[in-house]
Amino acid sequence: MRENFQNIDGKKLEIVHEIKSAYDEGKISLEEARKALKDRVQHLAPYEIAIIEQEMVEESEDECIKEDIQAMLEVFQDVLVTKDQELPENHPISCYRRENAKMKELLLSVEDLVQYPVIKNQWLELYEELLKFKIHLSRKQNQLYPVLEKKGFTRPTTTMWTLDDFIRDEIAECYKLLLEAKEEEFIGKQAELVADVRDLMDKEENILYPTSLEMISDEEFRYMAEGDREIGFAYITVEPEKSPKQNISHTASQSTSPLSGLSSAPGFAEELAGLLGKYGFNNKEEKLNVTTGQLTLEQINLIYQHMPVDLSYVDENELVCFYTDTKHRVFPRSKNVIGRDVKNCHPKASVHIVEEIIKKFRSGEQDKAEFWINKPDLFIYIIYYAVR
Repeated sequence: MRENFQNIDGKKLEIVHEIKSAYDEGKISLEEARKALKDRVQHLAPYEIAIIEQEMVEESEDECIKEDIQAMLEVFQDVLVTKDQELPENHPISCYRRENAKMKELLLSVEDLVQYPVIKNQWLELYEELLKFKIHLSRKQNQLYPVLEKKGFTRPTTTMWTLDDFIRDEIAECYKLLLEAKEEEFIGKQAELVADVRDLMDKEENILYPTSLEMISDEEFRYMAEGDREIGFAYITVEPEKSPKQNISHTASQSTSPLSGLSSAPGFAEELAGLLGKYGFNNKEEKLNVTTGQLTLEQINLIYQHMPVDLSYVDENELVCFYTDTKHRVFPRSKNVIGRDVKNCHPKASVHIVEEIIKKFRSGEQDKAEFWINKPDLFIYIIYYAVR
């Protein structure tokens, strides 16, 4: 990860980690930790904290799901240096921040309503808005995290993805209690919910977003913006890009990032046309010999777009290389998933299941795996096939 930054002082990061660890273990007080940082470190950038978390903090299977970001910021408050960066309104990071601003307003409404006797319709209206935050979380998981992974910053796909899902489920559970008229239990959970969501947003705004701005190029952000619109936004309206950008066709492979050298995202048909052009297929109207018949590239693309199911394809290197771009999608997908390790497309809690399926497919022990997910408003059937 540190190769993405210039002039990283490894000794300085070791000192910060040493002081923070001593404080976490109760060996020194908050005041002593602050003084030591001030005397020995002087200043610290958000991305340096991210590097410490990525490289020096040992990962654990039972890693705490809810890190107290406020406590961490208290330790670093005298040395943490952030810089204001003006961004266009529709820049991907601006969109995350705008959604957070709306969520902060909603949390203030929660704190206000909790003081009064429960009026169910008021709470239902408020929670229908809170539930939309899952779009914000999903976009992070499918858009921002994959780009950071490719640059060596994998912690968001483990620790923070787990926290994202925890927050999503916490909001959904509270909503369920409200629907079931369990008012006392519902009200009792509101303070913790507000604290948890604020803690998540603090980590986003103080560490994740500043680090992302340092690591991700303008070109990559422009490409990301295309996929962001595929998934959608919570609370905000984002207008399509008005000024045309030059499309640069690309292919995802084990050695080539699908993000490099891009200014906007070509459609599936254009991408495949560019690839086939290398092998003598220069016209998307040209018939291709498929297993049982002939189809043009355009027809193949349209068939996939009209499929009544979601379909993804993972290659022999366990990298996602295709998904159907249908309007009805059950699970959110965007172009940043192309070239991503399939294990990183799942929350930490279910990665072991994915690994087990792959192991059995490779050994020949199993040819398919089936799952059912029962959501409140949707019953989902998932099946994985080994393609041999």
